[in-house]
Amino acid sequence: MKKKILLPTDFSKNAWTAICYAIELYKSDECEFYLLNTFDVSGYALESMMVPEPGEKLYDAAKEKSEKGLGKTLERLAFRDEYPRHTFFAISQMNSLLEAIKDIVDKKDIEMIIMGTKGTGNRRDVIFGSNAISVMEKVRNCPVMMVPEETLYRKPREIVFPTDYKTHFKRRELQYLVEIAQRNNAAIRVLYITQDDTLSEEQKNNQDLLKEYFEEVPYTFHTLHNVDVAGGLSCFVESRDSDMITFVNHKHSFFGSVFSRPLVKNLGHHATVPVLALHDLKN
Repeated sequence: MKKKILLPTDFSKNAWTAICYAIELYKSDECEFYLLNTFDVSGYALESMMVPEPGEKLYDAAKEKSEKGLGKTLERLAFRDEYPRHTFFAISQMNSLLEAIKDIVDKKDIEMIIMGTKGTGNRRDVIFGSNAISVMEKVRNCPVMMVPEETLYRKPREIVFPTDYKTHFKRRELQYLVEIAQRNNAAIRVLYITQDDTLSEEQKNNQDLLKEYFEEVPYTFHTLHNVDVAGGLSCFVESRDSDMITFVNHKHSFFGSVFSRPLVKNLGHHATVPVLALHDLKN
């Protein structure tokens, strides 16, 4: 079955890194990749009642710049035409990035968003830009993978899945994690960071459910004691040379709230592997 992947781009180095990562990750699949660039028009606020129209000088100039950038990206992709089952489409839209992504995900039935962690406007010391965090938090009907700027693709061998065991996951919420692990013969490392040695009955039950969900892929359970979540996760990934971090962004869960802003921010300089945000399908 053909996969549909959305690749937002602002033509930055990081956006190109994410595009290349997506192509390699899905190199064996028949895929439609949708390159999305959004633009605005100087002097007009997007929420303003005054909306620039095609034919107006400022609108046409911004649109042309966007379409030229997409054209150059398509040319670069044509030079590296290794995978004939991949098809690329370019979309230029006057909109905020978040609203454009929501629109395209809905209209094209997108099943995965893969984008850079930061854009052209972010400082070098900022790893996860505001757009990245916003998309990760607010696009709740589609998995979002964030690829750091310096990431070099290698076939995922180990995917870290942090959890506090307090969330009752549904099997279908983890299907993309299991699928990526199966496709790459990768192992899932379930990481629990705690100040306490004992699991409650609820936590044990949720751990048992994860054993059921991951029965078709290699997996192991790991516990770190008396470390902060961000530091412990970073050290675990770095020491094991893991290839990806995945979490389920439940709106009201511990990791849903902790990961999206403080933890992503604290991962900061240590963010060298892609982060895949899955979502609570009830939201």
